[in-house]
Amino acid sequence: MTSQEQNDGVHAVSGPGAVADVRLQLLQATRYKLAIYLPNLPATAFSTSEELAELRRIGISGRGAEIRVVLGDPDTALREGHRLIDLAQRLPSVLRIRTPIEEDQNTNEVASAWMLNDTSGYLLLPDADRWEGRAALRDGPGHAPLLLKFEQIWERAQPASGLQPLGL
Repeated sequence: MTSQEQNDGVHAVSGPGAVADVRLQLLQATRYKLAIYLPNLPATAFSTSEELAELRRIGISGRGAEIRVVLGDPDTALREGHRLIDLAQRLPSVLRIRTPIEEDQNTNEVASAWMLNDTSGYLLLPDADRWEGRAALRDGPGHAPLLLKFEQIWERAQPASGLQPLGL
């Protein structure tokens, strides 16, 4: 086993800097598809120039490119002028944001945040308000149940229509 393969496995993540580093690594490893679940969108998440450049790269990566975000509080992110919202307005067919239905907001997942890419990488923060969790750049067995849960929530979620540009 190479040192890179060892680094790709599940490991603990603690602290805002470590979480930001893992987020960027996962974005860089993403080919075409990304799934993100956030109860709220912190100002520091998905807002750096590097992260936005990677999101843009994924968004224009070609046929099948898809960035899906389930966001519990899109109105606050819009009001605060979060840069991810601006990018979603510029790439509406690729970067789609939905809000979870009320039943999904009353589950344990509402307190957690996670990010999944198409290379079996993930970042899971069991409590979205704390900078502690686990991550892996490649972990199919850990990735699969998170993706299944995301798909279920995504299918029930409603489009965040308040985020659409007015097109004046």
